[in-house]
Amino acid sequence: MNVKSVEKNGNQATIVVEIDKELMESGVNKAYLKARKNIAIPGFRKGKAPRKMIETMYGAHVFYEDGLEEIFPQVYEFAVLGQDLKAIGRPNLTDMNIDENNIVTLTLTTDVYPEVTLGEYKGLEVEKAEAAVTDEQVQAELDRMAQNVASTESVERAAQNGDTANIDFLGTLDGVPFDGSKGEGYDLKLGSGSFVPGFEEQVVGMSAGEEKDINITFPENYHEGLAGKDVVFHVKVNKITETVLPAQDDEFARDVSEFDSLEALKADIRAKALEQAQKQIDASFEQACVDKASENTTVDMPNALIESELDNQMERFAYQLQMSGYSMEQYAKMMGGDVSTMRNAFRPVAEKQAKTNVTLAKIVEVEGISVSEEEMNAEYASLAKQYEMEEEKIRSMVPADEIKTSLETRKAVKVIVDSAVAVAPKQEAAKAEE
Repeated sequence: MNVKSVEKNGNQATIVVEIDKELMESGVNKAYLKARKNIAIPGFRKGKAPRKMIETMYGAHVFYEDGLEEIFPQVYEFAVLGQDLKAIGRPNLTDMNIDENNIVTLTLTTDVYPEVTLGEYKGLEVEKAEAAVTDEQVQAELDRMAQNVASTESVERAAQNGDTANIDFLGTLDGVPFDGSKGEGYDLKLGSGSFVPGFEEQVVGMSAGEEKDINITFPENYHEGLAGKDVVFHVKVNKITETVLPAQDDEFARDVSEFDSLEALKADIRAKALEQAQKQIDASFEQACVDKASENTTVDMPNALIESELDNQMERFAYQLQMSGYSMEQYAKMMGGDVSTMRNAFRPVAEKQAKTNVTLAKIVEVEGISVSEEEMNAEYASLAKQYEMEEEKIRSMVPADEIKTSLETRKAVKVIVDSAVAVAPKQEAAKAEE
């Protein structure tokens, strides 16, 4: 092969390459051998027609396009990788010329990795809050734990918010029952908002054995057929139960935890909440540092990189949906759109992430970041433990290049974060000045 010219224009490169006759012939012959079993020519059994006969009937270059596909990996390695072009994705064939001597000249265009100019990425001033846990948060967790061990008992009084009313009900529209309007022995937690607005409020005040009609107007955004309609529910209260919460004392602490006192339980709740709050703050700080470094980067992003990241975003979301029992198409329809609409919705996130990716890759280059074999091995071992799989299985599933890039990226992030200067958020700083 002979590369006749290479021209770069922004994020695109155009390569003109002449293919050796011998190489082209090998590709064409492979294409013929694959295709002949499906070709029938009069006078020959199907699959037995000579290549020259087929070319005579259908054209001398009938197998050239498929032949080029056969040898394309070799063409790509020589004409693109061999020119030290950081190509993105598969090049496009924009022209193929076959001269009178059957010498093939190809014109390929490919997106190439962009020029990346880093801005400030060390010593960035980034807001970082102080981790704190309020008494109200501790009490909320205690209340949640109390709810988990609460008991219930029947009461002989009018129903109140927070009670559970066991009811029979029948709804009618213009005197006719409608779908889903009947229930028997239904436990309704008053104040939960689980029924149509206005229903639970009218059950409050009823007592066991009491019956009455409840007038309801369905919301305008309710499903078709009932939206905005006035209906009547006949309701009978069978039983009322109240939730009995345990006293929050030392005995309660022993019942719900390994601690002997309420104060010790509170201290543990506070410590765990503080640890979780700190993790969230650290994660937000790290992301803010990386975002700021990326914002300071100058790069003309090729669309191919954005599309590649968009593919990744869509693939991850599709996997999450699959775990919930939905397909991408089903979810898109539920949201009132289609997959194309969803892809467009993901685009801004993909654009931001693609720029972050090239920023971190440039930092890896500038900082001379490398990954040792020991670090690679440790990462494979960690993944094997995380997913409870044999390490060899993990190695067969996750390419070494992917592990290497992941580790390099983490180190680049560490360079940014470790040098960043944490400053108090504006609101906190203003309060401190007051």
